[in-house]
Amino acid sequence: MKTLATLEPLTTRLLEIQRINSAASVLSWDQETYMPAGGGEARAEQIAVLQGLAHQKLVSPDVQHLLAQWVDPATGQAADQSGETWDEPSRSLLREVWRDFSRAKKLPSDFVVKLSRECSLAQQVWAEAKEHNTFVKFLPNLRTVLQLKREEAEYLGYHDSPYNALLDVYEPGATIAGLQPVFTALKTRLVPLLKRITQSRVHIDDGMLRHSYDHARQLEFGRLVLIAMGYDFERGRLDLSAHPFTTSFHPTDVRVTTRVHEHELQSCLFSCIHEGGHGLYDQGLDQRYFGTPLCDSVSLGIHESQSRLWENCVGRSRSFWRFFYPILQQTFHHQLRDVEIEQFYAAINRVKPSLIRVEADELTYNLHIMLRFEIEQALVENKTQPDDLPAIWNQKMEDYLGIVPASDAEGVLQDVHWSFGAFGYFPTYTLGNLYSVQFFEQAKLEIPHLEDEIAAGRLLLLRRWLEQKIHRWGRMFTPAHLAQRVTGSTLNPELFLNYVEKKYGELYQL
Repeated sequence: MKTLATLEPLTTRLLEIQRINSAASVLSWDQETYMPAGGGEARAEQIAVLQGLAHQKLVSPDVQHLLAQWVDPATGQAADQSGETWDEPSRSLLREVWRDFSRAKKLPSDFVVKLSRECSLAQQVWAEAKEHNTFVKFLPNLRTVLQLKREEAEYLGYHDSPYNALLDVYEPGATIAGLQPVFTALKTRLVPLLKRITQSRVHIDDGMLRHSYDHARQLEFGRLVLIAMGYDFERGRLDLSAHPFTTSFHPTDVRVTTRVHEHELQSCLFSCIHEGGHGLYDQGLDQRYFGTPLCDSVSLGIHESQSRLWENCVGRSRSFWRFFYPILQQTFHHQLRDVEIEQFYAAINRVKPSLIRVEADELTYNLHIMLRFEIEQALVENKTQPDDLPAIWNQKMEDYLGIVPASDAEGVLQDVHWSFGAFGYFPTYTLGNLYSVQFFEQAKLEIPHLEDEIAAGRLLLLRRWLEQKIHRWGRMFTPAHLAQRVTGSTLNPELFLNYVEKKYGELYQL
């Protein structure tokens, strides 16, 4: 049986490409954290050169020749005329390298460089436009990026819609046809549930979350929780950024960011937990395979499941706060001394339609994603023009959540994603929500005392379970295959719906 040792000529080339991509990621991380405002244009050129170089190396004749020896060019399946079989890691690696190669081969290198440059510039203009609440400032860059993403879809090829080509980049195999029934099922049950909650006699006071909270102490508490989760600060950092994110250059260098608002305790707290979930996934990848798809996350939906599992299933649970609330109370004694744990638990789980996606409750969060899914699909299909976005955004916010943003900064400009060309990314957030509950329910089945462990502040048992079941496999399996292996079922929205109906039915006495 053939093993990865046979593929060393290929993996050596892949490692060089990954190091170039990692260097570009370092520059992108710096752009979002510490780069001076005046460095934007030069940084865009630096990143574009590196990404263009990485692309050229991936589609080089050398890589093509190696793949042709071992892979069926038409299907990507591992092939060997001698009849000798490959072990599973080798088969998976060849399948995924072929996927990356065949996709990259369709994109001209000069197009990759241009797209990278324009996205890097657009990110910086977006940040300025958001800060000054001026959508028109961002509009020219958005038009440029959108047109390039339409071109990308044409290069890649697609069935039914160009949006499918972009979806597949972030969630392999995902299509509009596959996602629509999921969103329909969620809408059918979540919208009536939201209506029942808003009509409930239970009114939750979350005013204590908006007292004045010291920035440094918020960060200190966030860091404490990250350590308890198992996030390794010898292999990571916690920094500030306008939009919290996680980036990884190697399993030994995985960085998370958060943002701190004096009068929004939840913002720093839950963004630390959320990004920590992403960080644990990246730190848990098997570094022996670095440079190959076996040391890369399987999809953004699965990646998001890890952040949402920690943020919601753990971080918004009673069990979690039995241990951490006394510490938080001590950290902010003046603000929380008269607040009982049940009051705090209710406050952090209050359901209230809100303007900002990243601060939305578990229930309304998916409605935010549905809105973006519909808008960007129409944009890519050229059924909606960027100029009309503020009005369309505000109308959908009113239709789905019953509220209208007072400014574009709180509306169409709130997310960074479109600035860096991530059309097709948003649906993975909903997939992550659904997978998170499915994985957490399975963890509770396999670890019957898990909630007692969480209530004692011992979170490493769950962290190890996730690493063994999900993180360490990289792209060994497809998302559906991984879910099947871990839980015995592919994606099952019913588990998420049952979870929120039970949790919020109890909270709001429905």
